[in-house]
Amino acid sequence: MKRKLMMLLFGSALVLGACGGNNNNATDDNNAGTDNNATEETNNNGGETAGVDPEKVVQQKCISCHGENLEGQGNFPSLTDVGSRLSEQEIHDTIENGRGAMPGGLIEGEELDAVAKWLSEKK
Repeated sequence: MKRKLMMLLFGSALVLGACGGNNNNATDDNNAGTDNNATEETNNNGGETAGVDPEKVVQQKCISCHGENLEGQGNFPSLTDVGSRLSEQEIHDTIENGRGAMPGGLIEGEELDAVAKWLSEKK
């Protein structure tokens, strides 16, 4: 009985840790003293963001719930053709604000813009 309880607690901690670690304070501390003018310049080129690899961001933040190949798992939908179901703005809003079991704020800033654009091209 103790072993089952420990496995349940460990599994729950693993799932919650993978899907919910939004720590805005750490992000704010890491960006203190940076030049925000460079970010503004990169965003003025038609919505593309320079220096962000959206595939890498997705691999770091999305595969734990949506699957290694974004094929979907359990209650989490497939993202392999999400661009055929949702517009870039709808994808952006879903990532930013959350939807269903997905918490909002997992990806922010220019990473969010790049990932939304990349996912919208998946048809």
